[in-house]
Amino acid sequence: MTACPFRTLAAAAILALLLSGCQSTGTEGLGVSDASAEISGPAASAIAGDMVSRLAEQVGPGKATVALKQDGSPFGQALQAALRGWGYAVVTDQKTDKGAPLIPLAYLIVPYDGQVLARLSTDRVELGRAYTVMPGGAQPSSALSVMRRS
Repeated sequence: MTACPFRTLAAAAILALLLSGCQSTGTEGLGVSDASAEISGPAASAIAGDMVSRLAEQVGPGKATVALKQDGSPFGQALQAALRGWGYAVVTDQKTDKGAPLIPLAYLIVPYDGQVLARLSTDRVELGRAYTVMPGGAQPSSALSVMRRS
């Protein structure tokens, strides 16, 4: 079963709009994390694992502490576990030592037209990708979108 070119284009356009929604910098400038509770644990884990591996490509694996703005959803929990699996220290509401490298991170998971659009936002980079959710997990259904901030 192949995806209709229009659906792929529409998903890419929605993903681009989502990525453009958070343009400010700094820890307080990131959007609020939000993920649908409708995503199953296996799908949340698959998406989080893929997105964190892509984040590590951009910022380096385990090089800093991640300040995760979390909403308590299955995806937020899976993301925290995936970050730790890649060697990142994760804080949610605790303070860190001054001078310690800190990466503020927020996420957004949006169901759209039978797919899920995922976005990870830091003060330096935003990653976005569409996923097809299946009963046992999820798999990417679009290319990775990377937006760098200067």
